Amino acid sequence: MKRIIFTVTNDLNYDQRMIRICTSMRDSGHDVLLVGREKRNSKPLVLKTFRQYRIKLWFEKGMFFYIEYNFRLFIFLLTHRFDKVCGVDLDTIIPCLWISKLKKKSCVYDAHELFTETPEVERRKRIKRFWLRVEKYAVKNSTKGICVSAGLANYFKANYGKDFLVVRNFPVHETQPQLQALTNNQSKFILYQGTLNEGRGLESLLHAMKLVDSKLIIAGEGDLSLQLRNLSKDLNLENKVEFKGFISPAELKQLTRQSYLGINLLEARSKNYYHSLANKFFDYTEAGVPSLNMNFPEYEKLNNEYNVAILLSDLEPKKIAESLNILLNNEQLYTSLKQNCLKAREFWNWEIEKEKLIKAFNEIT
Repeated sequence: MKRIIFTVTNDLNYDQRMIRICTSMRDSGHDVLLVGREKRNSKPLVLKTFRQYRIKLWFEKGMFFYIEYNFRLFIFLLTHRFDKVCGVDLDTIIPCLWISKLKKKSCVYDAHELFTETPEVERRKRIKRFWLRVEKYAVKNSTKGICVSAGLANYFKANYGKDFLVVRNFPVHETQPQLQALTNNQSKFILYQGTLNEGRGLESLLHAMKLVDSKLIIAGEGDLSLQLRNLSKDLNLENKVEFKGFISPAELKQLTRQSYLGINLLEARSKNYYHSLANKFFDYTEAGVPSLNMNFPEYEKLNNEYNVAILLSDLEPKKIAESLNILLNNEQLYTSLKQNCLKAREFWNWEIEKEKLIKAFNEIT
């Protein structure tokens, strides 16, 4: 049995990808510890089959948060035994690399996103240069690289000459859902699940809802939480838009099954989003729910396999509204997409994908 430590900067309860990864590695016979951070409003940890630990911090955002978290993570890794450590994204990788080198252990870099091209980093040139140096150091010095899409793997290969294993964000496969009965629009609600951050098309989505006869539920929080709630009020959408905040993965799964349409909108100007392959795309499909996504390479390729979504070329609110109204009112198209979701979910599931991850970790010496 090998002891593996995974490191993230969230508070663990809502990170579905890491819950899947850690559960699978624990089920394959490893001793797994997932390390994150404890926020002031964090709820008690939900017990899992793997071990969890949250680092308490003084700072919750900004430069001082990153400095403090990485310092405390460095001390934590220094004082805890492990055989392999996996730094998830650039904001946790440096302590993992340094301590693994000190202890002569393996370090895996798991890139859930193209951190240097996120909107929050990309527009700040000095900050971007710093993270680019971290990225180069991480890719060159890690034992193994893992990422979530072929687009990200191509980026790392082209820029650093290193092969990354692609492990996609497929959900855990469950019993096939029943097809929803098509009723009037009052029962057809639209769901956005995920972080409320810049570049996710949420402002455009709210403007589009002025032209859509349905309810929108937003499940998640982020940097734009207050701004989006204020925009909803300014647009007089209080009766059409509901902000759920953070909800547990189990509650989110149930909410997704009940939804009529799923939303996954992103800005093309962000290379991170352009090459992304979001959890929510597969979560909607697993629930048998057609979705509205961007016409980016990864989504286009998957939609060519199984036509499960409508793809948008831009975030103009009128075009978003037109696509939503087509899905809400064209029962023949909607039923076809839904049937395709039920076919695709048989192949786009974690039970198949996790074998690549387990094999990769077992091969690391």
